[in-house]
Amino acid sequence: MKNMKRIKCIIAYDGTNFLGYQIQNQGRTVQGELEKVLKRMHKGERIRVYASGRTDTHVHALGQVIHFDSPLDLRVENWQKALNAQLPADISIVDVQFVPDTFHARYSSIGKEYHYRVLLKKERDPFLRNYSYHFPYELNMKAMREGMNYFLGTHNFTSFSSAKSTVENRVRTIERFEVIEKADELVFQIRGNGFLYNMVRIIVGTVLEVGIGKRAPSEIPTILDKKDRKFAGKTVPGCGLYLYQVFYKEDIQNF
Repeated sequence: MKNMKRIKCIIAYDGTNFLGYQIQNQGRTVQGELEKVLKRMHKGERIRVYASGRTDTHVHALGQVIHFDSPLDLRVENWQKALNAQLPADISIVDVQFVPDTFHARYSSIGKEYHYRVLLKKERDPFLRNYSYHFPYELNMKAMREGMNYFLGTHNFTSFSSAKSTVENRVRTIERFEVIEKADELVFQIRGNGFLYNMVRIIVGTVLEVGIGKRAPSEIPTILDKKDRKFAGKTVPGCGLYLYQVFYKEDIQNF
């Protein structure tokens, strides 16, 4: 058997026309497109691709991390060229590295950062409809930031995860949660050691409800304590969500 190399890639993709990252029985997926190209490069042999985590339908990525094993004798830069030459235009290989076989895109991760974009202007923008959530309401930014502070630290996030979630341990740590104000847009930036299913989208939906006065900032700790999805805000659409960066031990100084 040829020597296998483990290859780590940072990838970006436009999630608009994908049913998420993970392969499904029907529909177009990011993993499906990646494995299709690798199968072609390996003369019909399936090469399994592992990711740092799944992204849902219409969710985008700027810094998703994948890995796979291959016997092909290609230089790092040629891997990037070969993959990008064959992948569809809505997926891009941003970086390629050879890594030890102890590395795992998912299990070696120590944290992630997500961004969520909210378009505030009165009229919807047809060019941004797939890349942000249109929310044309006046917001109390001071109240929102006050509410956001309650998410920092280690908590049980059951109230802020999908009721469909089957994960037993729902304790996560949020290291950073900020909102950047731009001309007609807000960008929420949230970094933590892990995220539950729909967690970022429910947190943002709840913070926006604080912004329009539907909830008080001081309600957040109570919602966390309830450990029940029905007490939190709505789940905002996937189109505004971006997996921005995945962190590993070598990134510890930046985490």
